[in-house]
Amino acid sequence: MNSYTSVRRILIYTLFLNLSVAASKLVYGYISSSLSMIADGYHSLFDGTSNIIGLVGIWLAYHPPDKNHPYGHKKYETFASLGISILLFLACYQILRDAYLRFKFPAIPEVTTFSFLIMAVTIGINGFVMLWERKSGRELKSEILVSDSLHTRSDIFASISVLISLVAVHFGFPIIDPIAAFVIAILIGKTGYTILFEAAKVLSDYSRISPVLIRGVVLAVNGVQECHDIRTRGTPSDVFVDLRLHVPPDMNIEEAHQLAHKVEERIKTEFSEVSEVVVHIEPEEKVLQNQT
Repeated sequence: MNSYTSVRRILIYTLFLNLSVAASKLVYGYISSSLSMIADGYHSLFDGTSNIIGLVGIWLAYHPPDKNHPYGHKKYETFASLGISILLFLACYQILRDAYLRFKFPAIPEVTTFSFLIMAVTIGINGFVMLWERKSGRELKSEILVSDSLHTRSDIFASISVLISLVAVHFGFPIIDPIAAFVIAILIGKTGYTILFEAAKVLSDYSRISPVLIRGVVLAVNGVQECHDIRTRGTPSDVFVDLRLHVPPDMNIEEAHQLAHKVEERIKTEFSEVSEVVVHIEPEEKVLQNQT
């Protein structure tokens, strides 16, 4: 089974679970007038929507390189992550708005044993989904699965806040319900910011590996005189490296090519996240002349 098929299968299963969880929270939330449970239900619904965005994103991202996209289509996965962050910010706004209105127009939600049962079951399901996505995302080097696991983690914290609010309402403190909704909104907004920040790093070609570390690895290769202009970009699990390599001026083209190949292999061995290395060869004598 290839990476695309594995990621797609995980997202489809997760979509089904998220929609089931969302439906349970929303239906009972509206029946019991629990704002925090309704807010958490919308959060789970956005989880499902993000799964759909992820499915579209990976379908585009796993297309092979072509004439117009020689570096591949992996950044479509990053754009999908951006879509998830936007949905989270929208959910944050909606929940804050509803919480404000609940403060302005108080209402006492109905709390039953079934309320606690629903939240306990959904927390268990979300915990399983979060761990599964995070583990699979790291193994498959999938940006969208890692982003979605962060999304699901915020859902777990939100659900715990709902449980706390249900306990508070049960003991006569209904004001805790909109306060819990505010807490949920903050958690959702923070997760959205984290995903947005990581996506921005990818799209702005943020440096992924310290040039000092790469230089140390390259200089350990026999025949290398020096290296400079070391640059890295990409995602944390799919990094591109390019650098300039100084070699003895009397080294022939074949020897220089073999040396460049050794450098590429050494970098990929030392840094498993590196997928491609481009080496530009420069004679040491020419480098010294340029520096004088």
